[in-house]
Amino acid sequence: MPIFVKDAGQWREISSSTGGEVFLRDGTSYTNKTINNIYVNDSGTWREAYSLFETTSFVTISSSGSSTIAVPANANAVHVQQAVGGGGGATMGAGYDRAGGESSGGSGGSGAYVSDRVYTVTAGEQLTANVGVGGAPGNVSPGYNTTASPGGITSLSGATTGTLFTLGAGGGSSNSTAGGGLLTATPGTAGALTTAGTSLSSGTTVDGLNITTFNSGEVGTFNSSGVGVVGATNGNCNGDQCVIYGANGAASYNGNVAGGLGDNGSGTGFNNATAGTLGSGGGAGAHRDITGTGGNYTGTNGAAGGVGQIVYRFLRIA
Repeated sequence: MPIFVKDAGQWREISSSTGGEVFLRDGTSYTNKTINNIYVNDSGTWREAYSLFETTSFVTISSSGSSTIAVPANANAVHVQQAVGGGGGATMGAGYDRAGGESSGGSGGSGAYVSDRVYTVTAGEQLTANVGVGGAPGNVSPGYNTTASPGGITSLSGATTGTLFTLGAGGGSSNSTAGGGLLTATPGTAGALTTAGTSLSSGTTVDGLNITTFNSGEVGTFNSSGVGVVGATNGNCNGDQCVIYGANGAASYNGNVAGGLGDNGSGTGFNNATAGTLGSGGGAGAHRDITGTGGNYTGTNGAAGGVGQIVYRFLRIA
């Protein structure tokens, strides 16, 4: 916010809108102390005329991969509205008539998360953001021995500050048979959580935001974090050409973002399971009639896990 003073009838700027500083004159010298805020009395009402740093708008990184973020001058904290590791992929269903039954696949696990946490950073440093990929499904026909891919880790670290958080990815599910028996589907694992930076439990920004009121993230609670969730399987059914549907993928963000839907027989073809979103797990494949005519039973495909994300903004804590 720019500030102007009237000097011998001429207005001149004494600060800039891009991080300028104002200094006080103390006796015969200027004190080297930064002013965070200036208030003026306007007809008996005090109002703010200057703030050293105004909280930025949220930025969302929703594509997997690595990117760099410059911490603005005068910022000293980052509000991570939400971040999550990538979700795991799911496996397809399978038929195994000689064992007297058919099988569903396993769904993917979800990634670990943080929601509405505020971390200390250093003005001017470079942050490195890594957003985890969603795990690919395991759809190698006939589906007896196949493995879906895990998601990718999501992390945020600073060149000066060090690691702020590392969010483990959801695991991919796997299918296996043993001794000619029915298929065993193992669901994807839950993503683990590692936090290494300084997460603030209280504070107020120079432009008047109390950080304990931050609750706009997916979880809806300030200073929230947690591990992911294990995927699921519906197991097996008994009898030649029996029908068994796929399990839903693991939900992310403490159950607030649903996983991908397992194949529930609502359509024809191989691809009725749906992918996870925002770090949730992919939905599992089924064994069912893929044509809807009652004569073409087979295993259907599992779906991919959801890509992770990071949503952030910068602050200055007073």
